[in-house]
Amino acid sequence: MKNIPVVKLGIAAVSRDCFPMSLSAQRCDAVVKAAKDKGLDIFKCPTTIESETHMMQALKELKDAGCNALVVYLGNFGPESAETLLAKYFDGPAMFVAAAEETGDNLVGGRGDAYCGVLNASYNLALRNINAYIPEYPVGTAEEVADMIIDFVPVARAIIGLKNLKVITFGPRPQDFLACNAPIKQLYNLGIEIEENSELDLYAAFNEHKDDPRIPEVVADMEKELAGGNKMPGILPRLAQLEITLLDWMEEHKGSREYVVFANKCWPSFQTQFGCVPCYVNSRLTARGIPVSCEVDIYGAVSEYIGTCITGDVVTLLDINNSVPADMYNESIKGKFDYTLKDTFMGFHCGNTASCKLTSSTMKYQLIMHRGLEPNKEPDITRGTLEGDIIPGDITFFRLQSTADAQLRAYVAQGEVLPVATRSFGGIGVFAIPEMGRFYRNVLIKKNYPHHGAVAFGHYGKAIFDVLKYLGVEDVEFNRPKGVLYDGENPYAKY
Repeated sequence: MKNIPVVKLGIAAVSRDCFPMSLSAQRCDAVVKAAKDKGLDIFKCPTTIESETHMMQALKELKDAGCNALVVYLGNFGPESAETLLAKYFDGPAMFVAAAEETGDNLVGGRGDAYCGVLNASYNLALRNINAYIPEYPVGTAEEVADMIIDFVPVARAIIGLKNLKVITFGPRPQDFLACNAPIKQLYNLGIEIEENSELDLYAAFNEHKDDPRIPEVVADMEKELAGGNKMPGILPRLAQLEITLLDWMEEHKGSREYVVFANKCWPSFQTQFGCVPCYVNSRLTARGIPVSCEVDIYGAVSEYIGTCITGDVVTLLDINNSVPADMYNESIKGKFDYTLKDTFMGFHCGNTASCKLTSSTMKYQLIMHRGLEPNKEPDITRGTLEGDIIPGDITFFRLQSTADAQLRAYVAQGEVLPVATRSFGGIGVFAIPEMGRFYRNVLIKKNYPHHGAVAFGHYGKAIFDVLKYLGVEDVEFNRPKGVLYDGENPYAKY
Protein backbone atom coordinates (compact mmCIF):
# COMPACT_ATOMS: atom_id res chain seq x y z
CA MET A 1 0.00 0.00 0.00
CA LYS A 2 1.42 3.37 -1.03
CA ASN A 3 -0.94 5.57 0.97
CA ILE A 4 0.40 4.71 4.42
CA PRO A 5 3.70 5.65 6.10
CA VAL A 6 6.79 3.51 6.40
CA VAL A 7 7.95 3.61 10.02
CA LYS A 8 11.65 4.30 10.54
CA LEU A 9 12.36 3.55 14.18
CA GLY A 10 15.07 5.13 16.27
CA ILE A 11 15.97 4.21 19.83
CA ALA A 12 17.81 6.47 22.26
CA ALA A 13 19.22 5.25 25.57
CA VAL A 14 18.96 7.69 28.46
CA SER A 15 20.93 7.68 31.71
CA ARG A 16 20.75 9.52 35.04
CA ASP A 17 24.14 11.07 35.76
CA CYS A 18 24.40 9.34 39.15
CA PHE A 19 24.16 5.91 37.47
CA PRO A 20 26.73 4.29 35.17
CA MET A 21 26.03 5.43 31.61
CA SER A 22 27.45 2.13 30.40
CA LEU A 23 24.60 0.28 32.12
CA SER A 24 21.96 2.02 30.01
CA ALA A 25 24.01 1.84 26.81
CA GLN A 26 24.71 -1.89 27.15
CA ARG A 27 21.11 -2.68 27.98
CA CYS A 28 20.02 -0.68 24.93
CA ASP A 29 22.42 -2.64 22.72
CA ALA A 30 20.77 -5.83 23.94
CA VAL A 31 17.32 -4.48 23.05
CA VAL A 32 18.48 -3.52 19.55
CA LYS A 33 19.93 -7.00 19.02
CA ALA A 34 16.73 -8.65 20.25
CA ALA A 35 14.65 -6.43 17.96
CA LYS A 36 16.78 -7.21 14.93
CA ASP A 37 16.64 -10.92 15.74
CA LYS A 38 12.84 -10.56 15.52
CA GLY A 39 13.12 -8.92 12.10
CA LEU A 40 12.68 -5.31 13.22
CA ASP A 41 15.02 -2.70 11.75
CA ILE A 42 15.85 -0.01 14.30
CA PHE A 43 18.44 2.78 14.37
CA LYS A 44 20.49 2.96 17.58
CA CYS A 45 21.24 6.57 18.44
CA PRO A 46 25.02 6.84 19.08
CA THR A 47 24.59 9.37 21.89
CA THR A 48 23.40 8.14 25.28
CA ILE A 49 21.49 11.02 26.84
CA GLU A 50 22.43 12.33 30.29
CA SER A 51 21.77 16.04 29.75
CA GLU A 52 19.90 18.53 27.60
CA THR A 53 23.08 19.02 25.56
CA HIS A 54 23.17 15.28 24.88
CA MET A 55 19.48 15.48 23.98
CA MET A 56 20.12 18.05 21.24
CA GLN A 57 22.93 15.94 19.82
CA ALA A 58 20.77 12.82 19.85
CA LEU A 59 17.92 14.73 18.19
CA LYS A 60 20.22 15.64 15.32
CA GLU A 61 21.43 12.05 14.97
CA LEU A 62 17.85 10.75 14.85
CA LYS A 63 16.86 13.37 12.29
CA ASP A 64 19.90 12.72 10.11
CA ALA A 65 19.06 9.00 10.14
CA GLY A 66 15.55 9.75 8.85
CA CYS A 67 13.77 8.42 11.93
CA ASN A 68 10.06 9.23 12.19
CA ALA A 69 9.24 7.22 15.33
CA LEU A 70 11.16 7.23 18.60
CA VAL A 71 11.80 4.77 21.41
CA VAL A 72 13.11 6.42 24.58
CA TYR A 73 14.80 3.63 26.52
CA LEU A 74 15.42 4.01 30.23
CA GLY A 75 18.31 1.63 30.82
CA ASN A 76 18.51 3.14 34.27
CA PHE A 77 16.53 5.82 36.16
CA GLY A 78 16.98 8.33 33.32
CA PRO A 79 17.20 12.15 33.21
CA GLU A 80 13.55 13.11 33.45
CA SER A 81 13.88 16.57 31.83
CA ALA A 82 16.20 15.66 28.98
CA GLU A 83 14.31 12.50 28.03
CA THR A 84 10.92 14.20 27.92
CA LEU A 85 12.33 17.17 26.00
CA LEU A 86 13.58 14.67 23.43
CA ALA A 87 10.00 13.48 22.95
CA LYS A 88 8.80 17.08 22.78
CA TYR A 89 11.19 18.17 20.04
CA PHE A 90 11.15 14.93 18.08
CA ASP A 91 8.76 15.28 15.14
CA GLY A 92 6.91 12.01 15.46
CA PRO A 93 5.35 9.53 17.90
CA ALA A 94 7.44 8.58 20.92
CA MET A 95 7.43 5.51 23.13
CA PHE A 96 8.83 5.24 26.66
CA VAL A 97 10.03 1.87 27.89
CA ALA A 98 12.41 0.71 30.61
CA ALA A 99 14.83 -2.02 31.59
CA ALA A 100 14.02 -4.65 34.16
CA GLU A 101 16.76 -5.55 36.65
CA GLU A 102 18.76 -8.47 35.38
CA THR A 103 19.91 -10.57 38.33
CA GLY A 104 19.71 -10.75 42.08
CA ASP A 105 23.45 -11.20 42.13
CA ASN A 106 24.09 -7.65 40.88
CA LEU A 107 21.80 -5.25 42.73
CA VAL A 108 24.49 -2.79 43.83
CA GLY A 109 26.57 -1.64 40.89
CA GLY A 110 24.16 -3.21 38.38
CA ARG A 111 20.86 -1.85 39.68
CA GLY A 112 19.29 0.72 37.34
CA ASP A 113 16.03 1.77 39.05
CA ALA A 114 14.30 2.28 35.69
CA TYR A 115 11.11 1.00 37.32
CA CYS A 116 11.18 4.19 39.38
CA GLY A 117 12.35 6.33 36.46
CA VAL A 118 9.23 5.66 34.38
CA LEU A 119 7.14 7.28 37.11
CA ASN A 120 9.13 10.49 36.91
CA ALA A 121 9.11 10.38 33.12
CA SER A 122 5.32 10.11 33.06
CA TYR A 123 4.99 13.07 35.42
CA ASN A 124 7.31 15.18 33.28
CA LEU A 125 5.45 14.22 30.11
CA ALA A 126 2.23 15.44 31.70
CA LEU A 127 3.87 18.70 32.82
CA ARG A 128 4.85 19.41 29.22
CA ASN A 129 1.55 18.21 27.71
CA ILE A 130 3.39 15.56 25.68
CA ASN A 131 1.55 12.50 24.44
CA ALA A 132 3.63 9.35 24.48
CA TYR A 133 3.05 5.64 24.07
CA ILE A 134 3.72 3.75 27.29
CA PRO A 135 3.01 0.00 27.19
CA GLU A 136 0.68 -1.61 29.72
CA TYR A 137 3.69 -2.86 31.67
CA PRO A 138 6.60 -0.84 30.31
CA VAL A 139 9.46 -2.58 32.16
CA GLY A 140 11.08 -5.69 30.75
CA THR A 141 14.04 -7.71 29.61
CA ALA A 142 15.63 -7.03 26.23
CA GLU A 143 13.39 -9.66 24.61
CA GLU A 144 10.28 -8.27 26.26
CA VAL A 145 11.11 -4.68 25.34
CA ALA A 146 11.69 -5.75 21.74
CA ASP A 147 8.18 -7.22 21.69
CA MET A 148 6.80 -3.96 23.11
CA ILE A 149 8.53 -2.03 20.33
CA ILE A 150 6.98 -4.36 17.73
CA ASP A 151 3.56 -3.53 19.23
CA PHE A 152 4.43 0.17 18.92
CA VAL A 153 5.08 0.05 15.17
CA PRO A 154 1.44 -0.05 13.94
CA VAL A 155 0.49 2.60 16.50
CA ALA A 156 3.32 4.83 15.27
CA ARG A 157 2.32 4.23 11.64
CA ALA A 158 -1.23 5.43 12.35
CA ILE A 159 -0.07 8.53 14.26
CA ILE A 160 2.37 9.49 11.50
CA GLY A 161 -0.29 8.90 8.88
CA LEU A 162 -2.92 11.03 10.60
CA LYS A 163 -0.48 13.93 11.02
CA ASN A 164 0.08 13.88 7.26
CA LEU A 165 -3.49 13.14 6.15
CA LYS A 166 -5.90 15.11 4.00
CA VAL A 167 -9.58 14.18 3.82
CA ILE A 168 -11.08 15.19 0.47
CA THR A 169 -14.87 15.34 0.36
CA PHE A 170 -17.42 15.76 -2.40
CA GLY A 171 -20.92 16.93 -1.60
CA PRO A 172 -22.89 17.46 1.60
CA ARG A 173 -24.37 14.55 3.51
CA PRO A 174 -27.61 13.22 2.00
CA GLN A 175 -30.89 14.26 3.61
CA ASP A 176 -31.73 12.21 6.71
CA PHE A 177 -28.08 11.24 7.17
CA LEU A 178 -27.38 13.77 9.88
CA ALA A 179 -25.70 11.00 11.85
CA CYS A 180 -22.78 11.20 9.43
CA ASN A 181 -22.49 14.97 9.95
CA ALA A 182 -20.24 15.78 12.91
CA PRO A 183 -18.16 18.86 13.75
CA ILE A 184 -14.73 18.64 12.11
CA LYS A 185 -12.89 20.94 14.52
CA GLN A 186 -11.39 18.00 16.40
CA LEU A 187 -9.88 16.60 13.21
CA TYR A 188 -8.02 19.86 12.70
CA ASN A 189 -6.87 19.55 16.32
CA LEU A 190 -5.39 16.16 15.39
CA GLY A 191 -3.45 17.78 12.55
CA ILE A 192 -5.66 16.46 9.74
CA GLU A 193 -6.44 18.69 6.76
CA ILE A 194 -9.88 18.70 5.14
CA GLU A 195 -10.77 19.84 1.64
CA GLU A 196 -14.53 20.08 1.07
CA ASN A 197 -15.84 20.23 -2.48
CA SER A 198 -19.19 20.31 -4.26
CA GLU A 199 -20.52 17.40 -6.27
CA LEU A 200 -20.37 19.85 -9.17
CA ASP A 201 -16.59 20.00 -8.79
CA LEU A 202 -16.38 16.24 -9.14
CA TYR A 203 -18.89 16.24 -11.99
CA ALA A 204 -16.88 18.82 -13.94
CA ALA A 205 -13.67 16.82 -13.41
CA PHE A 206 -15.46 13.62 -14.40
CA ASN A 207 -16.64 15.15 -17.68
CA GLU A 208 -13.11 16.35 -18.40
CA HIS A 209 -12.01 12.71 -18.27
CA LYS A 210 -14.43 11.60 -20.98
CA ASP A 211 -12.58 9.40 -23.48
CA ASP A 212 -9.45 9.49 -21.32
CA PRO A 213 -6.92 7.22 -23.05
CA ARG A 214 -6.31 5.36 -19.76
CA ILE A 215 -9.90 4.10 -19.55
CA PRO A 216 -9.39 0.88 -21.58
CA GLU A 217 -6.46 -0.14 -19.37
CA VAL A 218 -8.49 0.38 -16.19
CA VAL A 219 -11.44 -1.51 -17.70
CA ALA A 220 -9.13 -4.42 -18.47
CA ASP A 221 -7.91 -4.43 -14.87
CA MET A 222 -11.50 -4.41 -13.63
CA GLU A 223 -12.37 -7.31 -15.94
CA LYS A 224 -9.43 -9.28 -14.59
CA GLU A 225 -10.46 -8.62 -10.98
CA LEU A 226 -14.14 -9.42 -11.54
CA ALA A 227 -13.48 -12.51 -13.68
CA GLY A 228 -16.65 -14.62 -13.57
CA GLY A 229 -18.43 -11.97 -11.51
CA ASN A 230 -18.36 -9.47 -14.38
CA LYS A 231 -22.12 -9.61 -14.95
CA MET A 232 -22.57 -6.01 -16.13
CA PRO A 233 -19.57 -5.23 -18.33
CA GLY A 234 -21.25 -2.25 -19.99
CA ILE A 235 -20.88 -0.12 -16.85
CA LEU A 236 -17.11 -0.58 -16.56
CA PRO A 237 -16.04 2.35 -18.80
CA ARG A 238 -18.04 4.80 -16.66
CA LEU A 239 -16.59 3.35 -13.49
CA ALA A 240 -13.08 3.49 -14.94
CA GLN A 241 -13.62 7.13 -15.85
CA LEU A 242 -14.66 7.86 -12.26
CA GLU A 243 -11.68 5.98 -10.82
CA ILE A 244 -9.21 7.94 -12.95
CA THR A 245 -10.97 11.19 -12.00
CA LEU A 246 -10.59 10.52 -8.28
CA LEU A 247 -6.97 9.39 -8.52
CA ASP A 248 -6.05 12.46 -10.56
CA TRP A 249 -7.84 14.72 -8.09
CA MET A 250 -5.93 13.08 -5.26
CA GLU A 251 -2.57 13.79 -6.86
CA GLU A 252 -3.48 17.33 -7.90
CA HIS A 253 -4.97 18.29 -4.52
CA LYS A 254 -2.68 16.47 -2.11
CA GLY A 255 -0.81 19.70 -1.54
CA SER A 256 1.42 19.63 1.52
CA ARG A 257 0.06 16.26 2.65
CA GLU A 258 1.42 12.81 1.90
CA TYR A 259 -1.74 10.75 2.35
CA VAL A 260 -5.35 11.14 1.22
CA VAL A 261 -8.73 9.59 1.95
CA PHE A 262 -12.09 10.46 0.41
CA ALA A 263 -15.55 11.00 1.89
CA ASN A 264 -17.93 11.17 -1.06
CA LYS A 265 -21.62 11.60 -1.67
CA CYS A 266 -22.95 8.61 -3.53
CA TRP A 267 -26.72 9.17 -3.88
CA PRO A 268 -29.39 10.16 -4.86
CA SER A 269 -28.41 12.56 -7.67
CA PHE A 270 -25.07 10.84 -8.26
CA GLN A 271 -26.68 8.11 -10.36
CA THR A 272 -28.68 10.44 -12.60
CA GLN A 273 -25.66 12.66 -13.35
CA PHE A 274 -22.69 10.30 -13.36
CA GLY A 275 -24.66 7.37 -14.74
CA CYS A 276 -23.42 4.78 -12.25
CA VAL A 277 -23.15 3.76 -8.62
CA PRO A 278 -19.60 4.46 -7.32
CA CYS A 279 -19.40 1.51 -4.92
CA TYR A 280 -17.05 -0.67 -6.96
CA VAL A 281 -14.64 2.22 -7.51
CA ASN A 282 -14.72 2.92 -3.77
CA SER A 283 -13.80 -0.71 -3.12
CA ARG A 284 -10.87 -0.61 -5.53
CA LEU A 285 -9.39 2.55 -4.04
CA THR A 286 -9.84 1.23 -0.51
CA ALA A 287 -8.00 -1.94 -1.54
CA ARG A 288 -5.01 0.29 -2.44
CA GLY A 289 -5.00 1.94 0.98
CA ILE A 290 -7.12 4.94 -0.08
CA PRO A 291 -10.36 4.54 1.89
CA VAL A 292 -13.45 6.09 0.35
CA SER A 293 -16.32 6.44 2.80
CA CYS A 294 -19.95 6.55 1.74
CA GLU A 295 -22.38 9.41 2.34
CA VAL A 296 -19.62 11.97 3.01
CA ASP A 297 -18.83 10.28 6.31
CA ILE A 298 -15.64 12.16 7.22
CA TYR A 299 -15.09 10.46 10.57
CA GLY A 300 -15.79 7.12 8.90
CA ALA A 301 -13.02 7.78 6.36
CA VAL A 302 -10.58 8.74 9.13
CA SER A 303 -11.56 5.61 11.07
CA GLU A 304 -10.92 3.47 8.02
CA TYR A 305 -7.53 5.10 7.55
CA ILE A 306 -6.57 4.32 11.15
CA GLY A 307 -7.45 0.69 10.49
CA THR A 308 -5.50 0.68 7.24
CA CYS A 309 -2.37 2.02 8.93
CA ILE A 310 -2.59 -0.39 11.85
CA THR A 311 -3.28 -3.52 9.84
CA GLY A 312 -1.41 -2.72 6.63
CA ASP A 313 -4.42 -4.44 5.08
CA VAL A 314 -7.72 -3.65 3.41
CA VAL A 315 -10.55 -2.41 5.63
CA THR A 316 -14.19 -1.60 4.94
CA LEU A 317 -16.99 0.65 6.18
CA LEU A 318 -20.33 -0.99 6.94
CA ASP A 319 -23.74 -0.16 8.27
CA ILE A 320 -24.55 -1.84 11.57
CA ASN A 321 -27.56 -2.84 9.60
CA ASN A 322 -30.10 -5.44 10.58
CA SER A 323 -30.81 -8.15 13.09
CA VAL A 324 -30.38 -11.80 12.22
CA PRO A 325 -33.81 -13.46 11.86
CA ALA A 326 -34.56 -15.95 14.61
CA ASP A 327 -35.19 -18.81 12.19
CA MET A 328 -31.85 -18.15 10.48
CA TYR A 329 -30.12 -18.04 13.88
CA ASN A 330 -31.72 -21.31 14.96
CA GLU A 331 -30.82 -23.02 11.71
CA SER A 332 -27.27 -21.78 11.12
CA ILE A 333 -25.82 -20.42 14.38
CA LYS A 334 -27.44 -21.87 17.50
CA GLY A 335 -25.51 -24.84 18.85
CA LYS A 336 -22.71 -24.30 16.33
CA PHE A 337 -21.26 -21.06 17.69
CA ASP A 338 -21.19 -19.76 21.24
CA TYR A 339 -23.36 -16.69 20.61
CA THR A 340 -26.87 -15.68 21.57
CA LEU A 341 -29.21 -14.21 18.96
CA LYS A 342 -28.59 -10.74 20.40
CA ASP A 343 -24.84 -11.15 20.00
CA THR A 344 -25.38 -11.25 16.24
CA PHE A 345 -26.26 -8.71 13.57
CA MET A 346 -25.65 -8.16 9.88
CA GLY A 347 -23.09 -5.65 8.63
CA PHE A 348 -23.94 -4.29 5.18
CA HIS A 349 -23.14 -1.69 2.57
CA CYS A 350 -24.26 -1.44 -1.03
CA GLY A 351 -21.03 -2.72 -2.56
CA ASN A 352 -17.95 -0.89 -1.28
CA THR A 353 -16.12 -3.86 0.27
CA ALA A 354 -13.05 -4.92 -1.72
CA SER A 355 -13.21 -8.16 -3.66
CA CYS A 356 -10.38 -9.65 -1.58
CA LYS A 357 -12.64 -9.45 1.49
CA LEU A 358 -15.61 -11.21 -0.13
CA THR A 359 -16.03 -14.97 -0.46
CA SER A 360 -16.99 -14.31 -4.08
CA SER A 361 -17.80 -11.02 -5.77
CA THR A 362 -20.23 -10.06 -8.49
CA MET A 363 -20.90 -6.77 -10.25
CA LYS A 364 -24.57 -5.95 -9.68
CA TYR A 365 -26.93 -2.99 -9.35
CA GLN A 366 -28.12 -1.18 -6.25
CA LEU A 367 -31.49 -2.76 -5.59
CA ILE A 368 -32.92 0.00 -3.38
CA MET A 369 -31.85 2.79 -5.76
CA HIS A 370 -33.20 0.85 -8.73
CA ARG A 371 -36.64 0.78 -7.14
CA GLY A 372 -36.73 4.56 -6.98
CA LEU A 373 -34.73 5.63 -10.03
CA GLU A 374 -35.38 2.95 -12.64
CA PRO A 375 -38.61 1.14 -11.73
CA ASN A 376 -39.69 -1.52 -14.19
CA LYS A 377 -36.53 -1.03 -16.29
CA GLU A 378 -33.35 -2.93 -16.90
CA PRO A 379 -30.69 -1.52 -14.55
CA ASP A 380 -28.51 1.15 -16.10
CA ILE A 381 -27.54 4.10 -13.93
CA THR A 382 -27.88 2.03 -10.74
CA ARG A 383 -25.20 -0.46 -11.79
CA GLY A 384 -21.84 -0.48 -10.02
CA THR A 385 -22.14 -2.37 -6.74
CA LEU A 386 -19.71 -5.14 -5.83
CA GLU A 387 -21.75 -7.74 -3.99
CA GLY A 388 -21.05 -10.89 -2.04
CA ASP A 389 -20.76 -12.34 1.44
CA ILE A 390 -17.92 -11.00 3.57
CA ILE A 391 -15.18 -13.51 4.33
CA PRO A 392 -15.55 -15.27 7.70
CA GLY A 393 -12.96 -14.74 10.40
CA ASP A 394 -11.90 -12.39 13.17
CA ILE A 395 -12.80 -8.71 12.87
CA THR A 396 -12.56 -5.50 14.87
CA PHE A 397 -15.48 -3.07 14.59
CA PHE A 398 -14.50 0.46 15.58
CA ARG A 399 -15.12 4.16 15.05
CA LEU A 400 -13.68 7.56 15.94
CA GLN A 401 -16.48 10.13 16.21
CA SER A 402 -17.20 13.67 17.33
CA THR A 403 -20.24 14.52 19.38
CA ALA A 404 -22.49 17.40 18.35
CA ASP A 405 -20.63 19.65 20.80
CA ALA A 406 -17.25 18.67 19.29
CA GLN A 407 -15.97 16.14 21.84
CA LEU A 408 -14.05 13.12 20.55
CA ARG A 409 -15.18 9.66 21.51
CA ALA A 410 -14.64 6.19 20.10
CA TYR A 411 -15.47 2.54 20.43
CA VAL A 412 -13.61 -0.70 19.70
CA ALA A 413 -15.26 -4.12 19.68
CA GLN A 414 -13.70 -7.41 18.66
CA GLY A 415 -15.71 -10.25 17.20
CA GLU A 416 -15.98 -12.30 14.05
CA VAL A 417 -17.80 -12.77 10.77
CA LEU A 418 -19.50 -16.14 10.93
CA PRO A 419 -19.33 -18.64 8.04
CA VAL A 420 -23.08 -18.30 7.52
CA ALA A 421 -24.69 -17.54 4.16
CA THR A 422 -26.44 -14.16 4.37
CA ARG A 423 -29.15 -14.87 1.76
CA SER A 424 -29.25 -11.14 1.08
CA PHE A 425 -27.82 -8.46 -1.22
CA GLY A 426 -24.94 -5.99 -1.12
CA GLY A 427 -21.58 -6.51 0.54
CA ILE A 428 -22.81 -8.19 3.70
CA GLY A 429 -21.89 -10.57 6.48
CA VAL A 430 -23.29 -12.17 9.62
CA PHE A 431 -21.32 -10.61 12.48
CA ALA A 432 -21.03 -11.80 16.05
CA ILE A 433 -19.65 -9.68 18.89
CA PRO A 434 -19.84 -10.96 22.48
CA GLU A 435 -22.52 -9.08 24.45
CA MET A 436 -23.46 -7.09 21.34
CA GLY A 437 -26.99 -6.50 22.64
CA ARG A 438 -25.73 -4.59 25.67
CA PHE A 439 -23.04 -2.82 23.62
CA TYR A 440 -25.65 -1.77 21.06
CA ARG A 441 -27.90 -0.26 23.75
CA ASN A 442 -25.37 1.20 26.19
CA VAL A 443 -22.74 2.49 23.75
CA LEU A 444 -24.02 2.80 20.19
CA ILE A 445 -27.49 4.11 21.08
CA LYS A 446 -26.79 5.81 24.38
CA LYS A 447 -23.75 7.67 23.08
CA ASN A 448 -25.36 8.61 19.76
CA TYR A 449 -23.02 6.82 17.38
CA PRO A 450 -23.99 6.75 13.69
CA HIS A 451 -24.79 3.54 11.87
CA HIS A 452 -21.43 3.41 10.04
CA GLY A 453 -18.55 1.47 11.56
CA ALA A 454 -15.08 0.70 10.25
CA VAL A 455 -14.09 -2.96 10.04
CA ALA A 456 -10.54 -4.30 10.32
CA PHE A 457 -10.10 -7.93 9.35
CA GLY A 458 -8.47 -9.45 12.41
CA HIS A 459 -8.32 -8.74 16.14
CA TYR A 460 -6.60 -5.36 16.35
CA GLY A 461 -8.39 -3.95 19.38
CA LYS A 462 -5.21 -3.39 21.40
CA ALA A 463 -3.45 -1.32 18.74
CA ILE A 464 -6.59 0.64 17.81
CA PHE A 465 -7.27 1.38 21.47
CA ASP A 466 -3.66 2.54 21.94
CA VAL A 467 -3.89 4.87 18.93
CA LEU A 468 -7.11 6.41 20.21
CA LYS A 469 -5.63 7.01 23.66
CA TYR A 470 -2.46 8.49 22.11
CA LEU A 471 -4.69 10.90 20.19
CA GLY A 472 -6.18 12.03 23.50
CA VAL A 473 -9.59 10.40 23.13
CA GLU A 474 -10.72 9.99 26.73
CA ASP A 475 -14.02 8.21 26.09
CA VAL A 476 -13.11 4.91 24.40
CA GLU A 477 -15.75 2.23 24.89
CA PHE A 478 -15.62 -1.52 24.25
CA ASN A 479 -18.03 -4.43 24.43
CA ARG A 480 -17.95 -5.15 28.14
CA PRO A 481 -18.19 -8.78 29.21
CA LYS A 482 -21.19 -10.18 30.99
CA GLY A 483 -21.30 -9.02 34.62
CA VAL A 484 -19.35 -5.81 33.96
CA LEU A 485 -21.91 -3.02 33.80
CA TYR A 486 -21.66 0.11 31.67
CA ASP A 487 -21.98 3.44 33.43
CA GLY A 488 -25.68 3.97 34.01
CA GLU A 489 -26.65 0.51 32.75
CA ASN A 490 -29.81 -0.84 34.35
CA PRO A 491 -28.62 -3.77 36.50
CA TYR A 492 -32.10 -5.34 36.29
CA ALA A 493 -32.44 -5.17 32.51
CA LYS A 494 -32.87 -8.35 30.53
CA TYR A 495 -31.15 -8.58 27.16
